Amino acid sequence: MFSLDFVKPSQTSPVLECGELKLRAPQLSDFSAWAALRQQSRAHLTRWEPDWLDKDVSIEAFRARIRLQERLHRASAALSLLACIGSSGALVGGVTLSDVRYHASHSATIGYWIGERYLRRGYGYLCVRAVVAHAFETMRLNRVEAACQPGNIASKALLTKAGFQEEGFARDFLFINGAWRDHLLFAITAREYCGAPTPV
Repeated sequence: MFSLDFVKPSQTSPVLECGELKLRAPQLSDFSAWAALRQQSRAHLTRWEPDWLDKDVSIEAFRARIRLQERLHRASAALSLLACIGSSGALVGGVTLSDVRYHASHSATIGYWIGERYLRRGYGYLCVRAVVAHAFETMRLNRVEAACQPGNIASKALLTKAGFQEEGFARDFLFINGAWRDHLLFAITAREYCGAPTPV
């Protein structure tokens, strides 16, 4: 079983590999590819993500986001990575661990997105599995949580395949696409990740 000692994780952003994907911290040089993929995927992403404006995909906003992500990672509060195809370097999406909590909780929330052109290739699953493994094996977390809208069948299937259990229903959970949206709540624990039986 994992040790829940109170040592903070490394301050260096990890590079994770899973299948053909490499997950790494964003760099300013990623802006053009990131902005293009986000714009091309806008119709798809706006159904599931908090609202964003044109200014949110500007170079200034991207630079500010990188700086914020670096500060949060140094504070052991979050981890944000871009997902790229290892052989070509093509950007396919991103994954984030946010609200990282230590002390009695040792938990975090995972979020992910995949560009529309790269859907249905298993990339979202690879991202989630790689970051969940890092959360449990390196960060020594005890629990990773996730949420998705009831109508997001693909995300529900992804989380279930990755070992998450549905735990509840949150009304008016996030403001998305012009309205407050209900969400299903999921989680996976370190014990489940290890495959250990639940104590009787």
